[in-house]
Amino acid sequence: MMQKIAVVTGGSAGIGLATAQRLARTGWAVAIVARDADRLEEAAFLLRREGGSVLAISADVADAHAIDAAAERVERELGPIAAWINNAMSTVVAPADDISAVEYARVTATTYLGQVHGTLAALRHMKPRRRGTIVQISSVLGFRGVPLQAAYCAAKFAVSGFTDALRAELIADDVPIALSVVYLPAVNTPQFGWARNRSGRQQRAPAPIFDPRVCAEGIVRAVEHPTREVWIGRATPVLSLGQKLLPSFSDRKASAFKADQQGRPQAPRSGNLDEAVPGPATIDGPWQADITSPVGQIFTTRHRTGAMLAVAGLGLGLAAAILAGLRGPRA
Repeated sequence: MMQKIAVVTGGSAGIGLATAQRLARTGWAVAIVARDADRLEEAAFLLRREGGSVLAISADVADAHAIDAAAERVERELGPIAAWINNAMSTVVAPADDISAVEYARVTATTYLGQVHGTLAALRHMKPRRRGTIVQISSVLGFRGVPLQAAYCAAKFAVSGFTDALRAELIADDVPIALSVVYLPAVNTPQFGWARNRSGRQQRAPAPIFDPRVCAEGIVRAVEHPTREVWIGRATPVLSLGQKLLPSFSDRKASAFKADQQGRPQAPRSGNLDEAVPGPATIDGPWQADITSPVGQIFTTRHRTGAMLAVAGLGLGLAAAILAGLRGPRA
């Protein structure tokens, strides 16, 4: 039986590597795409120990031609792409008005346009076959902006808009290709030590901090059982609902995130925005993950209808209580 083939961008570390490992363990052939050739080869070595075929491709997702070439190489060397997972990202940790136009453009090119480039490359091969799954990796910051992350938040918001528009087009044209968006909480990955940071302080991950393997489990579920959205962590759907029902209240709550994510003083760090920084092919970051089991932490729009209704009821009750408190006692 021919192995199914998946492509994972940003696949040499963190969530991308955890996802590639999870796929390899369940019989998929995997192509990983990232910039750093040395880390890619180390990641490929780790994945080959899981069995199956592994292809490592050094490419920058911001380069549309390079991603097209990567897709062509996967099809040529491994076979037809069944799933494409857009995971690569970059960020700048700094106040919005301290981020330069060039930095905004670069974060947009990787975190947003990188997903566009991957999606278009996948579609060129999937549409003629009329099958395939594309998974976009987003974040709670893709529907709730926070201080010091304006460039990243804007890029993740854009991913949702692009994906919704494309999904509607595919439905209109009767093209049976599945599109999923996975919304992640804070995750213990190496990016906290790699990101460009000009905030003057170390970036901290706000609790609860999730194990990347929990996120990988949710991503692989979206690949093998496609659904519109996957939310990781119980708080993620609640935050989404709160943003819809009480946006001004959410603004005030989000303002506290500036202090929550700032640790000890730190000199400015250029990070991996413009080019990869050296480092091992590792899944885990510098923090202690609070959540290590996926049980009860992965919610989909198809398979957790009851849970979603319960969350909606909780959110509406919370909204009513807050609004009553804001109105104060009646005269």
